[in-house]
Amino acid sequence: MARKINRLNARAVATLNKPGRHADGGNLYLSISPNGGRSWVFMYRWHGRTVELGFGSARDVTLARARERATEARAAIAERVNPKGIRVASAGVTFGEAADQLIEAMRPSWRSAKHAAQWVMTLKTYAAPLRRLPVDAVCTDDVLGVLRPLWNATPTTAGRVRGRIERVLDAAKAQGFRSGDNPARWRGHLDQLLPKRQRITRGHHAAMPYSEVPAFIIDLRAREAVAAIALEFAILTAARSGEVLGATWPEFDFDGALWTVPASRMKAGTEHRVPLAARALAIVREMHELRTCEYVFPGYNGRRALSARAFGQVPSRMNIEGATVHGFRSSFRDWASEQTTFSGEVCEMALAHTIRSVTERAYRRGDLLDKRRELMAAWGSYCAKPPAKVIEFAGREVTVIGKHGFAFGS
Repeated sequence: MARKINRLNARAVATLNKPGRHADGGNLYLSISPNGGRSWVFMYRWHGRTVELGFGSARDVTLARARERATEARAAIAERVNPKGIRVASAGVTFGEAADQLIEAMRPSWRSAKHAAQWVMTLKTYAAPLRRLPVDAVCTDDVLGVLRPLWNATPTTAGRVRGRIERVLDAAKAQGFRSGDNPARWRGHLDQLLPKRQRITRGHHAAMPYSEVPAFIIDLRAREAVAAIALEFAILTAARSGEVLGATWPEFDFDGALWTVPASRMKAGTEHRVPLAARALAIVREMHELRTCEYVFPGYNGRRALSARAFGQVPSRMNIEGATVHGFRSSFRDWASEQTTFSGEVCEMALAHTIRSVTERAYRRGDLLDKRRELMAAWGSYCAKPPAKVIEFAGREVTVIGKHGFAFGS
C-alpha cells in the first residue's frame, strides 16, 4: 500500500509549533526549529546517504509550491538524476559568489590584509564543496559535509569555518538570496549533530626567568643584527612582535620619549602610548641615524620591515632554550609583580591588555602614562643591571656584583 501524500493542509502549516519534521508525504517535510523557524525540506537517499534538500522558508514558499518542487525532485530521482544537481544547474547566486561579496564588503573593517587572506582561504579551500551550490540551496547536510572531516582533526579551524559559513548565509539572507533558518547555526542546530569540541588548553609562551634577562641583553648588545636590536627594544617596551616590526618613524616623539602605536596596529584596536626608557629611546635614535625606509627595524634589503621569522629566531640562534620573543612580556610581568610595588592595573596597561570589566572600561579615561613611565624606567634600569656571578674565593662562595661589589655567602 502506497504511503499517503499531501497529509498537511494550509491550517496545519500555519499552526503546527512542535519542533521537528512534520511529513507531508512523498519525502516532503515541514521542518520546525527549536526557535520556531519553519522551512521546507525534501529528504531522500542518494548513493547510500541521506540528503536534505531545502526548498526555502514556509513563510515565503507556499505548501502548493513546496509540493511542486517535491514532485520535480521525485521525478529526477526516478530518472537517476540527483535533484540537488538540477538546482545547481539552474541556480542564481552561488555560495562562492555570496562569500566573495561578503569578503569585499567586510574588507575595509578588517585591521590587516592577513585577516582578509584568512577569510579568503577558509571559504575557498575548506568550504570549496559549497562554492558551486546556489546559496539558497545550501542545507545542513552540505555544511556537515564540510565540517565533519575537520571537526576532530583541527577543531579550531573547524570552528572558524563554521562561523564564516554562517556569516555568508546570514548575509545572503539579508540580501534576499535565500530564506529560512541558517543550516550553519550552532546553538539549537549543529550542536545537536556534532560532538562538542574539547576546549583547547593553551600553554603559555615559553618565557625566560626575569632574573636572566639582564645577562641575555648583554649578549644581545654584542650582536649587530637588526633582529637583535629589535628584540632588545621589544623587551624594554614589553611590546608585541607585530607592534615592534610594524613601527614607523611618524609614531615616535623623540623629545617626549614616547612611542604611539595607532589603533590599526593594536590587538585591541585602540591607540597605545608607550613611554620610552633611556635605552629604548637610544635604540630608536640610533636606528634613525641609519634609516633606509619608513620602518624603524628594516629587513635585510633595507626597504621592508624586518620579517617575523627572522625576529622570532633570535633566541634559538643564540642557543637559548625555553624562551620565545612573546615570552619576554611574561618576564616583564613577573618582574613587575615580584620586584616592584606598581599596581596590577599599571602593569596590565603597560602590556596593552584590555580592561576586562565593561564598567571599569567605561569610566577609565586616562592611560596612566606618568605611572607607566616610572614603571618602564625601572624596567629599563633593571635590564641594564650587570648580572651577578658566583665564584669561589678562599674556600667560600662569593657573589660578584658588577665590577667591584661582592658579598660572601653563608
